[in-house]
Amino acid sequence: MIWLGIDTANIPLSIAIVEDGKVITEENTSAKINHSLRAMPAIEEAFKRVNLTPADIDVIAVAEGPGSYTGVRIGVTIAKTLAWTLKKPLVGVSSLKALAMNGLFFNGLVCPLIDARRNHVYAGLFEMKNGIVTEKMEDQHILIEDLLENLRKVEEPILFIGTDVALYEEMIKEMLEERAVIAPVQFNLPRASSLIYVAEQMETKEEVHHFVPEYRRIAEAEANWLKAQRDK
Repeated sequence: MIWLGIDTANIPLSIAIVEDGKVITEENTSAKINHSLRAMPAIEEAFKRVNLTPADIDVIAVAEGPGSYTGVRIGVTIAKTLAWTLKKPLVGVSSLKALAMNGLFFNGLVCPLIDARRNHVYAGLFEMKNGIVTEKMEDQHILIEDLLENLRKVEEPILFIGTDVALYEEMIKEMLEERAVIAPVQFNLPRASSLIYVAEQMETKEEVHHFVPEYRRIAEAEANWLKAQRDK
């Protein structure tokens, strides 16, 4: 079984090809390069490195969000287009759940965190046991203070993971004290191979035409329009 994994949900880009449980190629970068310019060339390069073609893959896994609207759309559009033209199954995976996999062997809970601007974040909470990821809190778009207030009720240590954790590190440590653990920098990049690992544990495949991203909040333009309607 050959999987293609695509994660463009945020600034980091990750592309991986996994064959029969073995990562045969993977690219992970946090360089601020527009995914619309870099994602497809990265996928093409990945296939060339391992002497495969897109037709050789069996399943596609893609980060469905939450994250950057543009980034999520690019990855999902590429994945849907490949799945449709190649007639391959498609599996959507939470970008937060995939990121949480970097803390697979942490003895406690894992909170992947992505900045959503204006003191809001996308966050989830996961428990890791025997290589299985269990969702303890649904992915959400939430004010950072509210997230940390909710987590203060949790007695277990919590590992915070993600490139944006540094933006809130001082606040996290202040509110959660010794229960807050900040992941080392090398664990903060999402990995498409982890995305595939999660996808392999999922029983359902997406219906390509009906598959849509999971933004977890409405677009800013839509929010402004709704506000304007309320203010009339």
